[in-house]
Amino acid sequence: MRNFEIAFAFNQIADLLEIQGANPFRVRAYRRAALNIEGLADNIETLSQQGGLHDIPGIGGDLASKIDEYLRTGTIEFHEQLKKEVPLGLAKIVEIPSVGPKTAKEIYDRFRIETIEDLEAICKTDKLMGVPGFKQKTVDNILRGIGLYRRRKGNYLLGRAVPLARELCKYLEGCAERVAYAGSLRRMKEIVHDVDILAASKDPAQTIQAFLTMPYVQSVLAQGGTKASVRIQDDLQVDLRVVDPQSWGAAMHYFTGSKAHNIRMRERAIKQGLKLNEYGLFDASEKRLAGTEEEEIFEKLGLPYIPPVLREDWGEIEAAAEGNLPNIVQPEDIRGDLHMHTTWSDGKYSAEEMVEASRKRGYKYIALTDHSKSLGVAGGLSDKDLMKHTEECRALDAKYPDIRVLAGTEVDIRQDGTLDYSDELLAKLDFVVASLHSGFKQDRATLTARVVRAMQNPYVRVIGHPTGRLLGDRDPYDLDLDEVMKEAARTRTCLEVNSNFHRLDLNDVHCRKAREMGVHVIISTDSHSYDDMLNLPYGVATAQRGWIEKDSVLNAKPVEEMLAFKPK
Repeated sequence: MRNFEIAFAFNQIADLLEIQGANPFRVRAYRRAALNIEGLADNIETLSQQGGLHDIPGIGGDLASKIDEYLRTGTIEFHEQLKKEVPLGLAKIVEIPSVGPKTAKEIYDRFRIETIEDLEAICKTDKLMGVPGFKQKTVDNILRGIGLYRRRKGNYLLGRAVPLARELCKYLEGCAERVAYAGSLRRMKEIVHDVDILAASKDPAQTIQAFLTMPYVQSVLAQGGTKASVRIQDDLQVDLRVVDPQSWGAAMHYFTGSKAHNIRMRERAIKQGLKLNEYGLFDASEKRLAGTEEEEIFEKLGLPYIPPVLREDWGEIEAAAEGNLPNIVQPEDIRGDLHMHTTWSDGKYSAEEMVEASRKRGYKYIALTDHSKSLGVAGGLSDKDLMKHTEECRALDAKYPDIRVLAGTEVDIRQDGTLDYSDELLAKLDFVVASLHSGFKQDRATLTARVVRAMQNPYVRVIGHPTGRLLGDRDPYDLDLDEVMKEAARTRTCLEVNSNFHRLDLNDVHCRKAREMGVHVIISTDSHSYDDMLNLPYGVATAQRGWIEKDSVLNAKPVEEMLAFKPK
């Protein structure tokens, strides 16, 4: 929790400094520090106690002292001073997609607007058209950004909610026999609206009291004998339910959901003359038949255990009854990552550093796929640099016999559907990912034709983040996915399940469609740093929700078999 609190504070400091027109290097220092702290696998309090703050990339003496100050006092004096100097409403406005700090400050200086509602109102007049550099397209983008902001308000990305929930459960472990998170978070939905925590305890009052007095609690919403609700950082609601240990399994099933799945399970129980609820499975005489463990519930109802990620009433109960549940891919099935970036383009670490980090994770192979030349903002490689990059990959492959290092690229699909490198260059690489990074507003037919044409290139192995969405910030491209998947199946081109929790692209519904259409996928992290590799479970969970099995995942195959799976 402290990791996220400090990252939030540093990000807001960066926003406020940028609004003030501070030195850009100083602003970037806070943003980089926030990103690295948020992605830490370790607890920042432990690192501080061990004197390890300076080991975090981007943390020097000044930022380390501010981290220590927050850990001691719960605030950072510099942050509090900035909030007095800059209207905090401006920081909220900066959170709107398409509204950066400079734009927010320009509007504030001219119109003294501090709320999103006031910004929306002025956008609906012609006043902004008098601001230098503002055009109707600028105003339209701001209004679109306000819509996106409101849609994501109260929505929490899976990759942010899971670490928070784990930390809360860990805190409560000492005052309950069993603790776990449930709800849509346990089903690994890409966005959740709150966190449900279940605890098994013989002393509910003690567990409730510990929950209400956690250091993360900002306000108490409700409390009772066996349940309570609080708000924590970033206005996230957390609900706790305490049950008797003998009802743990039944309660986990009930509070995991989904509602539709639970209804179908209760109907199945009724047909067998039984009653299923959050307390257990009972016969007609109210005798408890099962409930301590989830597995007992399924067994007594004549079903194999259905993993939480499948409990959406998408046919899982029927498949289970027929013995046809998918053998969904598992994190340990992934043998390598086929989409990674290094300092050759916009990654944070060198090629060798990424290789070493991958070896530590036990990967058998990786593809280093830095950006192509058209993506200047990401430091895309020229033709000459691509060959130097390839030479380094070959040298690293020879240096490390325990991991196969593949020379690759994430090549841009140009607006006419051609690729950013010639076929002559692509033929010299081991692995090619092709992605859209421009022309997002083209019409459906044009966008679809671009992707289809890219898949027809004999060297393209994968279409990266196929729909281009950024959860809460950018809607998906207007693609005809049926046509894309038909061509993917025909050409044996894989589609990516991008594990970055801001993307999760393909999503679960698309994964299910890919499965039905015989399309292979890769589950990759699109890593730009070591910490990005930790996102892999979110991509795997997304594939699982789409019923994807190991045999349909390219990077679950041994390296030679993977390389032999080439486009037609």
